[in-house]
Amino acid sequence: MDETLRYRVEGMDCASCAAKIETALARLEGVDGVAVSATAGTLRLRAQPGVRGDAEAAVRALGFGIAPLGASAEAEEPAWWATPKARLVLASAAGLVAAAMVGALVPDVAPVAYALAMLIGLVPIARRALSAARAGSPFTIETLMSIAAIGAVVIGETEEAAIVVLLFLVGELLEGVAAGRARAGIRALAALVPKTALRELPDGTTRTVAADTLAPGDLIVVRPGDRIPADGSVVAGEAAVDEAPVTGESVPKAKAPGAGVFAGTIVTDAALRVRVTAEPQDSTIARVVRLVAEAQEAKAPLERFIDRFARIYTPAVLVVAALVAVLPPLLVGEPWGEWVYKALALLLIGCPCALVISTPAAIAAGLAAGARRGLLIKGGAVLEILGRVDAVAIDKTGTLTSGRPVVTDVVPLAGSEAEVLTDAAALEAASSHPIARAVLDRAREVGIAVRPAIGVMALGGKGVKGRLDRRALFLGAPRAAAAIAPLDADTRARIACLEEEGKTVVVLLVAERPAGLIAVRDEPRADAEAGLRALERLGVAPLMLTGDNAATASRVASALGIPARAELMPQDKMAIVRELKAAGRTVAKVGDGINDAPALAAADVGIAMGGGTDVALETGDAAALEGRVLDVARMIRLSRDTMANIRQNIAVALGLKAVLLVTTLLGITGLWPAILADTGATVLVTLNAMRLLGAGKTA
Repeated sequence: MDETLRYRVEGMDCASCAAKIETALARLEGVDGVAVSATAGTLRLRAQPGVRGDAEAAVRALGFGIAPLGASAEAEEPAWWATPKARLVLASAAGLVAAAMVGALVPDVAPVAYALAMLIGLVPIARRALSAARAGSPFTIETLMSIAAIGAVVIGETEEAAIVVLLFLVGELLEGVAAGRARAGIRALAALVPKTALRELPDGTTRTVAADTLAPGDLIVVRPGDRIPADGSVVAGEAAVDEAPVTGESVPKAKAPGAGVFAGTIVTDAALRVRVTAEPQDSTIARVVRLVAEAQEAKAPLERFIDRFARIYTPAVLVVAALVAVLPPLLVGEPWGEWVYKALALLLIGCPCALVISTPAAIAAGLAAGARRGLLIKGGAVLEILGRVDAVAIDKTGTLTSGRPVVTDVVPLAGSEAEVLTDAAALEAASSHPIARAVLDRAREVGIAVRPAIGVMALGGKGVKGRLDRRALFLGAPRAAAAIAPLDADTRARIACLEEEGKTVVVLLVAERPAGLIAVRDEPRADAEAGLRALERLGVAPLMLTGDNAATASRVASALGIPARAELMPQDKMAIVRELKAAGRTVAKVGDGINDAPALAAADVGIAMGGGTDVALETGDAAALEGRVLDVARMIRLSRDTMANIRQNIAVALGLKAVLLVTTLLGITGLWPAILADTGATVLVTLNAMRLLGAGKTA
């Protein structure tokens, strides 16, 4: 039985580092699957029991640190100046300075001094090259660097060889700093959860405990200004909670007893008593971090192409460099030293770091940028496809609409609107029916203090009755009300008019006389129209799909300005998605992730909507945790920004190499500009990718 192991790997700077680890581990007997993310700094290994020790040893042999993810996930990365790479840079720099001083005092020994200074940095590089070669990766950046440095010494360019080695080490250090900053983007999410919690004991007192010891059922107290340490449900208290860390929603949400809360969110203005509902490792924010980490390990098609290209490209560089070194001297009698020098420079120009990191760095930054704004995208492949979407099929109930009815009209037939709402709310005070919740919400909105009626009884399929202030009350369907008290022609006409607008009408009777009408309807979300217009600005055509009746669907679609298909079963929605794909469209299906599952699976990209629910996180290829329609357009915009960023990165990486190739062959540039430019390109593409961490806010 295979086991899945997850590790934190220290010292990975770019995708070529990850490739070396993947190659080495794939050669081990008993290993069935390897996924390495240089940008996340993680390794996921599927292997037979007993392979753990060999796998860890293989990674360490390549010069990387490794520790089980559970033991080190919470550990902070050391500051860049405290890393082994920083110490090696300082030692190499000190050696170069000492060689320069010795060369100035005793010029005859300068070549030896520079060669010794070079060895300070080259020995660790060459050792890593040999380990990688033994592990199945002979064509690495360390191999190119070692050949170039040794070759420079052979042709008498010891000073330049020492400078090149130092610049290479500085470049690796800078790459590590940039990669660390990129990793910090998603790791900051996990750090939002506090380390301690105030647990309420059975005697009513509180005790500070470690947050990771909380268990479902525990009662905790969260004070104003504190972060909530675990997912839970409010037991007592009312407060505004800032959910931006999880959902990206900038406006705090009001929470009252019964409301769910997320770990890592902030209670702003009053204390809450919360009952824990999930283990710490299963909190919404922990699962988002885990899913994003797994997504970063899954390579996009473009990234896989770049990896394959790099595996051919690096040995090709060696062949070209060898030809440059020998053909001009052999064929036309050019000086050997000059062309060997140019060949060594070509080796450094050919370093593939900037090229191979151009795609994964941008994809990792894009995934992290989305997660920080409540947009969970499960992998580079999904992120890549999102940018090509030109049709979006959107569910109505709970996606384009709020999913619950709200009161749209209160029509008094006797007395005032306030009196109608007071009596209706009294009957519905203890009910959880959607219409009851709508009536109670409207009563609270207008400041009515709800007094529960007595003797309340539900009449199945008809309504509810009870007494308030010695008056008999009934609230129910028009037909049931008419059976108790006849409705005049004007009242029947008002009811018919409201129902033609797609509203559900209930009638209030007081002492068996019509007292008022209340109409409710599932209204479009506040951001639905803005979200649909944002999609259209991106050139994406929205289409509403619903199982609701045609009249209601037509009303909602007309209000939102989009076409609709109604009275659909789940298999009908799937068939429509397939029709769109057959017509050459790239289709995203947006729904709640439950009854839309077949259509979500059939679409090019399935996007689940919901506030961090299990279904929203686990169903589909992506999830808008806050359930905002506008977030669908933001996902597509983020994808397009990411793909544009990748194109920019590839242009920088290959453009600099092309320029240096020409200048080297013309004798304008040499070894140290070549390695400096490659290092600069690597840092540039990483920093360019990190710009995406500020993207995804607009569409």
